[in-house]
Amino acid sequence: MNQVLLYCRQGFENECAGEVQDKANALELFGFPRARKNTGYVLFEFYQPGDADKFIQLQPFSQLIFARQMLAVTAHLEDLPAEDRISPILAVAEDLPRCGDLRVETPDTNEAKELLKFCRKFTVPLRQAMRKTGVLYQKDNPKKPVLHLCFTAPGHCLMGYSYSNNNSQFFMGIPRLKFPADAPSRSTLKLEEAFHVFIPREEWDERLASGMWGVDLGACPGGWTYQLVKRSMFVHAVDNGQMAQSLMDTGQVKHHMADGFKFEPPRKNVTWLICDMVEKPARVAHLMGQWLIKGWAKETIFNLKLPMKGRYDEVLQDIENLKVFLIQNGLKFRLQAKHLYHDREEITVHIQALDNRSPQS
Repeated sequence: MNQVLLYCRQGFENECAGEVQDKANALELFGFPRARKNTGYVLFEFYQPGDADKFIQLQPFSQLIFARQMLAVTAHLEDLPAEDRISPILAVAEDLPRCGDLRVETPDTNEAKELLKFCRKFTVPLRQAMRKTGVLYQKDNPKKPVLHLCFTAPGHCLMGYSYSNNNSQFFMGIPRLKFPADAPSRSTLKLEEAFHVFIPREEWDERLASGMWGVDLGACPGGWTYQLVKRSMFVHAVDNGQMAQSLMDTGQVKHHMADGFKFEPPRKNVTWLICDMVEKPARVAHLMGQWLIKGWAKETIFNLKLPMKGRYDEVLQDIENLKVFLIQNGLKFRLQAKHLYHDREEITVHIQALDNRSPQS
């Protein structure tokens, strides 16, 4: 096999296909995507042998927007017998590198929910069999490749592997988060997922530290503010609407009844700027860039709402314009963008300013 499998959100197969085509061309690894609407995945077929493995090594997973997971496919298995699915899988597993973990998954679609129950039950006996035959190490090894079985229908799966230093660490590429009962809105999960995806866990104590100040533009009713407050930060919540009283009662939130595009922090001691405003994406991106260039914030996470048509082109253009804006103003930065599990018609962008310029008034 010479294919790469990419998981994505159901309905965004074309965007994922267009993105992997662009990335493969840039690496001079040529091929074409196979995408069917609402399947929750894309297969990219390479022309030259070995290019699938090269792609999953050379293409930084963190720089893919629409892909939730990326793996090289080694086999397609069809009509696995119900009485013995393991033997046919082991028979083709010799084409895999020795792996340190096993994930039996499905695309994230409504149709695959029943399959997911089977996958969870099937994982234990399959893992045991693979350890006996040496396909897997005897103990989980996070530094070794991950073996994936993706069931797309009963008895039909794709086998492959990803590299643990260049993949999603999450099962099916989805962080499993629980909605906090005291959060003002479900949008809080967007920001929590963004922290998991964009900020390495070992850096949370430093970069999401208690006592920091944050600004939430378009904060009402406080779903994103909640994530900063529960980490013992202080927040300027900017919105003409009402904030949840539970957040105001903490004493950590200052509510500013103001336009998010005109607000200026009273003191230049802000670490985090967060924003989930329903606005034109180009306008939001430019505003975030202005805050970083002026030194009003050190890091920002924000959402860009996508149009109904031309979603991939819109994303590329808005992000490229933002990069040019930051570079022209002399800002060194690290940027990531992702279509997160808790996003719908939007993508989430994270930017970390890397220089220590003095804030501008």
